Amino acid sequence: MNKTQLFCAALTLSMTASVSQAETVKLSMSSWLPPTHPLVTDVFKPWIEDVKQATEGRIEIVMLPSPLGHPKTHFDLARDGQADITYSTHAFNPGRFKLTEMFELPFSGDSAEVTSVATWEVYSKYFAKAGEHEGVQLLSLFTNGPGQIHTSTKPIKEMTDFRGMKLRVAGGAAQDIVEVLGGVPLHKPVSSTFELMSNGVADGTLFPVESVSSFKLQDIATHTTLVPGGLFNTTLFLAMNKDRFDSLPAEDQKTLMDMSGAAFAKRAGQMFDAQDARVLNELKANGNDITVADPDFVAHIRTSTAPITTAWVEEAKNKGVDAEAALAEYQERVH
Repeated sequence: MNKTQLFCAALTLSMTASVSQAETVKLSMSSWLPPTHPLVTDVFKPWIEDVKQATEGRIEIVMLPSPLGHPKTHFDLARDGQADITYSTHAFNPGRFKLTEMFELPFSGDSAEVTSVATWEVYSKYFAKAGEHEGVQLLSLFTNGPGQIHTSTKPIKEMTDFRGMKLRVAGGAAQDIVEVLGGVPLHKPVSSTFELMSNGVADGTLFPVESVSSFKLQDIATHTTLVPGGLFNTTLFLAMNKDRFDSLPAEDQKTLMDMSGAAFAKRAGQMFDAQDARVLNELKANGNDITVADPDFVAHIRTSTAPITTAWVEEAKNKGVDAEAALAEYQERVH
């Protein structure tokens, strides 16, 4: 091979490497949960790897070593392009995402897998056009397992036990539920729960069961009341900056959405269901007091919280969506 041939071969190799590099798009992801949280280890990291493999390495999602802001800022971080991808809980911004509050209402079902997939699909069908997530590409919506009651000072076994109880909530429907049941909602970050309960500022918290372990409350929240169907639920979003998404080739946009959407919701829901079951067994083994709300108690909760659902329907109608049809389809799917 002469010098010209060697030069051409080297140039071709260099150009090939440059093209290969240009085809790899790195997307930053801000994460605020502890790196050992199951949502990170069992859901986000496998999803990141699946996206990389499905796009043959053209999309590489890089989880940042520390969050770029408070959990409640993460929607805006994605919208404004400070991070390419973020996730958070809608309830951290009370009043901002009214339509997703439907999925937080009482008695939304016992399986996070079922409610997560139903949340994504019902939202996409009825609510996406309302534009509450404007500025981002919504990659997925999903839910925790059913929200339950965890207290340190006394168990909650009947309606009168709620009176005056200071209960930490993320916001959203959970805040309204505590109020109508006679408790005092404390709208505080989830990360503050241990300190609030340790210092006696809060008597308890509303959480899915798995969060008792995730936030190390096993020996503080020693009373758990399980409401069949859930006292409330919590929705989370996975979002990407819209301009960044639109800049991807159409093929990779489709692949990313195929890996996200209902598939991601299903994966997240399965994880939450497994964690709820595991932690409930741990709490029993720890000697914690576990109470299942009896039918009379459940009936009282249902009656007391019914106006919250009615109020949501009226607010949703004002946003131009078919609230009754959405609620009916969702309830049919989760029960």
